[in-house]
Amino acid sequence: MQILERIESQMSATGLPLVGITLAAVPCPDTPVILTLHWHGFIKQKLVELEEAEAVSYAPIPSSSLQLNERWYDLIAVDRAAMDAAWELGAWDVARAERPGCLRPGADASEALECLQAFGAYPHTVNGSHVAVSDAPDADDLVELAAARGYLMWAFRPVRGGIWKEYADDATLSEEGRRAPPCPHLPVIPTCAGKRKTVYRFGVPTRRALPVVRPAS
Repeated sequence: MQILERIESQMSATGLPLVGITLAAVPCPDTPVILTLHWHGFIKQKLVELEEAEAVSYAPIPSSSLQLNERWYDLIAVDRAAMDAAWELGAWDVARAERPGCLRPGADASEALECLQAFGAYPHTVNGSHVAVSDAPDADDLVELAAARGYLMWAFRPVRGGIWKEYADDATLSEEGRRAPPCPHLPVIPTCAGKRKTVYRFGVPTRRALPVVRPAS
């Protein structure tokens, strides 16, 4: 799956730094996967559309949800693609959440909202501004399927192209905040049975040498 290529093309097109990236899929082969990019930045809101007009408020830049239609037959293929993208973009780790369908008896109401958010189908606006801009024509069908069958979501924070470079204490990164492929970690097979979280840890803290203390003469 060309997840890394889609992320990099979006970064190049917008010129904006990323806060985080999520990927959502239902456990059904050959269904679309939803990639959501969460940007860092604000949009100036003016009373009149004039260059010299002062901004009266600022709204967060909406996230971008994209539908990926590449064929896949096994969730491990999606897992590997998410890991490869996170590895090359310098993420400290990848967290994979397995979630049951929210239509089951006794499911908390918050699970339905989490399912919508995972697939970029935010049900409301914040202060009149959209939370996400979606280019995912099959999102509603995927949400319906996820509500019945459950879904998986991967989340990571990229150093390359993100806002985390100055905070990254990671000995595995290049100066540009990248890592050379391939990702050396093996995927853990998802069970798709109830709630489960798997974290793939990539980063290694930089070891700083302690000062040498010489005994007094």
